[in-house]
Amino acid sequence: MVGRVQGVLFRDFTRRSALRLGIVGTVENSPDGSVLVVAEGEEDVLQQLLLILRKGSTLSRVDKVEVLTKEATHEFQTFEIRYSNLWDRL
Repeated sequence: MVGRVQGVLFRDFTRRSALRLGIVGTVENSPDGSVLVVAEGEEDVLQQLLLILRKGSTLSRVDKVEVLTKEATHEFQTFEIRYSNLWDRL
């Protein structure tokens, strides 16, 4: 899932929602300002997360969601926020 949000704690909202549903994966801000979510879990539970993220948190506004489905890699143990190293981009 890719979306665009700023300053509304959307990554934390995503992490808490995924953990509550038993989903593993990551959420991170992309350099272009969008948000990238990688999630693995049962299809019905992933659909629940997608509905939650489309609605967004109290502070957020979600205008567009793009979904790409791939085979699970089973590389994740939990759901975490990934932080970009800004120094790598300077």
